[in-house]
Amino acid sequence: MILSPRGVRDAAGNAFQLVRHGRLADLRPMPADPVEGGAARGVRRYRPPEGVVPAGPPVLFVPPPAAPARCYDLRRGCSLAEHVVRAGRRSYLLDGDPAGRPGNAAGLREWVRDLLPGAIRAVSRDAGGQPVQLVGWSLGGVVALLAAADDPGLPIASIAAIAAPVDVRAARLPVRLPAPRLPAPAPWTGLARAAADAFAPPFGGVPGALLKRFRGTGIDAHLLRPYRTLAHLDNADFLAQVEAVDQFTDQLAGRAVRRIHRALFQDNALAAGGLDLDGRRVELRRVGVPVLAIAGRGDGVAPVRSVLPLIRLLPGAPKVRFEVASGGHLDVLTGRSARTTTWAHLDRWLDEGTVRHGIRRQRRAPAVTG
Repeated sequence: MILSPRGVRDAAGNAFQLVRHGRLADLRPMPADPVEGGAARGVRRYRPPEGVVPAGPPVLFVPPPAAPARCYDLRRGCSLAEHVVRAGRRSYLLDGDPAGRPGNAAGLREWVRDLLPGAIRAVSRDAGGQPVQLVGWSLGGVVALLAAADDPGLPIASIAAIAAPVDVRAARLPVRLPAPRLPAPAPWTGLARAAADAFAPPFGGVPGALLKRFRGTGIDAHLLRPYRTLAHLDNADFLAQVEAVDQFTDQLAGRAVRRIHRALFQDNALAAGGLDLDGRRVELRRVGVPVLAIAGRGDGVAPVRSVLPLIRLLPGAPKVRFEVASGGHLDVLTGRSARTTTWAHLDRWLDEGTVRHGIRRQRRAPAVTG
């Protein structure tokens, strides 16, 4: 690789920054305050920019169960939360752990019938009784749809489901992979199991999850990471994104995620229109609010074919819009190209919600200082 004079300067500056500070990414979370109330467990309200009084229906980010809520706030400059907040929208996050760690081990029933409905009601109450626009990535989008179907009376204005798989058989990665039958005494046995675990859940971080598993073998630490850094040393935005994704995948919670995956995708029930939850059927056809579904063109976890069935599975929704954006499972939400693809689709969607429900101004909230 031959760098231009400007590239050489950029590479030298980035190298100096890495040596001095150890990273290029600004990983400070967007400032947020807890929402008070008995049903507001883990709900945080983002602070708006100085001088901005948010208007329109509130936005609630719904993370995948047992996963870091930082997926919406990966790093400054490439944070969906930052983008939505600075657009003047009153924005909230459902986060069981204010530090952003995946400490919530709640099951699917609790998410669909307790945690998310409680958060929706708390946000609506905090925003003066307005209906809530839900934004859910991966299983967060699936849970948002199930909560709306389970209780059509919830104050929901709309749902944006990003990379939300409903047909697991259409995914290139199965829900579970059996560990290869290898000779027991070989050291490869542990590696094979690790690889199977990495691919087991159709969830974010692939290939990040696989790289995370391989760190124990020294492959990532000694070969992949230094090469990746050197090959892009002149591109600060690329390196900052790599750092942010690495931090995110380091926080994934495997056991709780796999348990929820089994409940969601057993017998591929969602592709047939619903599932049984503690003896009660939850049918997606009961979703009665507008839905935006976005699939990633390069997503191997929730490929286009696994998200597309939402068009036919939501006959009760007054509008179902389907879009395809660039990127893999995490990139389609918060990759560098998402700024001009997924975020643009979401901006138009949320603007339409404001037109439908009005632009009522909210009471002035503390401004962003960090």
